[in-house]
Amino acid sequence: MTTAEMFAGFEAHWIDTDGGRIFARSAGAGEPLVLLHGFPQTHLMWGRIAPKLAQRFFVVAMDLRGYGWSSAPRSEAGALYAKRAMAADVVQVMERLGHVRFRVVGHDRGARVGYRLALDQPGRVEKLALLDILPTSEVWRSIEAGDIPAAHWAFLARPAPEPENEIARLGPDAYFGDLMRNWAKDDQLRGFDKRALAAYRDAWRDSTRIHAFCEDYRAGATLDRAADEADLKAGATLPCPTLILSGGFFLTRGKRPALEVWRSTFAPHAEGEEIDAGHFLAEENPDATLSALSAFL
Repeated sequence: MTTAEMFAGFEAHWIDTDGGRIFARSAGAGEPLVLLHGFPQTHLMWGRIAPKLAQRFFVVAMDLRGYGWSSAPRSEAGALYAKRAMAADVVQVMERLGHVRFRVVGHDRGARVGYRLALDQPGRVEKLALLDILPTSEVWRSIEAGDIPAAHWAFLARPAPEPENEIARLGPDAYFGDLMRNWAKDDQLRGFDKRALAAYRDAWRDSTRIHAFCEDYRAGATLDRAADEADLKAGATLPCPTLILSGGFFLTRGKRPALEVWRSTFAPHAEGEEIDAGHFLAEENPDATLSALSAFL
């Protein structure tokens, strides 16, 4: 079976945006819903959830800039991978597909794109579900306070080409594969779709995408953090209904539960639930994740 069969009945799109060409799949009818994947994955992480959501919604699953089959522009100091820039891709994709306002579900880096989009352009987002993240500024604050390990956040954010060269030396399969195994509840990744895992490996073996991943994290350490801090100082909050889902293992959990952190920062009225999974909720426990999302959306 091919990866296309994971999205049977979905239409494939190549959509040109200001940031490059974005790959997306769409299917269904009803209210529009965009699914944004995490690191180091692609839209395929939604393969067990997207077809069922498409029974109720017009679902768009897209590869973020720098990931999967989307363009991976060369960048410096995170400039082209700020979440504000990546959110602009989402807006342009959805507008090309005929939707100005939509629901957003994001995991990991995709969730960071999602909440930045909702803060910057509140008229766009009907509802927002964030899977297994804390605000970027809160992660860096916790790292600097010694509450959580710097881990890959600090490593990937180092100036180019230091992390790119080190990953090449270690081998991309070893580096990224170890990250995924360390973050999953089952370190053998037995619950993951083998076709999706193969596609992730294909992507992270590409040096241009390794550079994009690092630029994503460089943006997180600088541009994204600064955007968060400016909004927090201004008292900005997410105006849309917000759902916070977290796994039982959460690398950046820190001293407070994720829902508490969000309620004290950008989402004072958020609701939340813990899913019996590691970091990869939609792949490790798709049934519980789908149930929580369906009830909220």
